[in-house]
Amino acid sequence: MLITSKAIVLNAIKYGDYDLIVKCYTEQGLRSYMVKRIFKATKGKLAPAFFQPLTQLEITANYNSNRTLHFIKEAKISTPYTTIHNNVIKQTMMVFLSEVLSHALKEEEENQSLFSYLETAFQWLDNHSETPNFHLVFLMNLTKYLGFYPEKGNQFLYFDLNEGKFTNHIISNLYISGKNLDYFKALLGTNFDIENELKLNKTNRHELLEILIQYFELHLPGFRKPRSLEVLKAVFN
Repeated sequence: MLITSKAIVLNAIKYGDYDLIVKCYTEQGLRSYMVKRIFKATKGKLAPAFFQPLTQLEITANYNSNRTLHFIKEAKISTPYTTIHNNVIKQTMMVFLSEVLSHALKEEEENQSLFSYLETAFQWLDNHSETPNFHLVFLMNLTKYLGFYPEKGNQFLYFDLNEGKFTNHIISNLYISGKNLDYFKALLGTNFDIENELKLNKTNRHELLEILIQYFELHLPGFRKPRSLEVLKAVFN
C-alpha cells in the first residue's frame, strides 16, 4: 500500500550504478527504502540532494509489512534548511549525528515523541547562530527516548557509566568525577535555548563528547563510535 509520511534521512548508500538505498526515521518508525534510477542522466522527480544526512522529507512509498526494503515513489523536502549547508560546524554536526542515529535507532515501531524531538531539534539548529554545544545537548536528551537518561544527582561524587546512576562509591572503573562530572551534571536538564550558557572550552567539549559516546556504547548493544567523531573534533580546533 502507499503511505505518505514525514521522514528524516539517516544515511544513503549507492546501490549499483543508478539506485540508492536510504534509511530514514519516519513517523511510523525506522524504514529502509530503495530509490530506483536516481543517478540516471535523465532528470526525474527525485534528486540525490534530497537524501543528504538528516534532511527532512515528506515521502510517499510502497509499504509492505513483509519486506524490509520499501520503494519511494515521491519525495519532497518538507522543511528546507537555510543555514546548515553553509556552515561547516553545523554541517559536520549533522553528519556526526546522522551516524550516531544510524547506529542507535533499531526499533521499527512508531515513536511519535522521538520523531518530534528529532524534527524540532534540527530545525532549532538551523534557526540559531550560536550552537557550540548543540551536539552535546542533543545526545544527552536523546537518551530520554532510548531509555537510559540519568537521574539528577547533584549531591553525589561520581557517575557510574555502566550502571547509569550517580553514586558516592566507586563501583567500577567506568565512572566520571571532578570537573567532567560537573559538566555532565550541568548538561542534565539543559535545553537548546540555553545550551550556549554551558561554558566549555575545546578540551572540556571533547572530553564530554567522549564520555557521552562511551555511555551510548555501554547501553546500546551494537552501537559503535562514529567514524566522523574525529572530523567533528577537528572543526572545533
